[in-house]
Amino acid sequence: MTVLIGYLPAPEGEAALELGFAEAKLRGTRAVVVNSPRKGAVDSVTTIQQEDTARIVELGAADGVEVEVVQPTHEDDLVGTFNDLAKLHEAQIIVIGLRKRSAIGKFILGSQAQRILLDAAVPVLTAKA
Repeated sequence: MTVLIGYLPAPEGEAALELGFAEAKLRGTRAVVVNSPRKGAVDSVTTIQQEDTARIVELGAADGVEVEVVQPTHEDDLVGTFNDLAKLHEAQIIVIGLRKRSAIGKFILGSQAQRILLDAAVPVLTAKA
């Protein structure tokens, strides 16, 4: 069993890590940190680098949690990617960070977090920065 943590290099991602590691420690399980860039996108803002991966593993270890970082790409189905990973890693819960967006922003751009909340195959826990 695992805790699946959605991570982007942003304050919301850091909040998800903190809460996800606490949840994994509480449950006595490991954590799988997911950084899933959109396939074909050149976006260094959302993709983590090797040094970030090492830092995340060290943060988990400091909390007594075994951590694996995965970076699968996705097209338009981020929820499907999370559901596939939840099944593969036998996740008990998904932890994601949230940021405030206006109603217009959600309408125009959609909300991946909202889609994960509504369509995830396992319970979802959210963290605010």
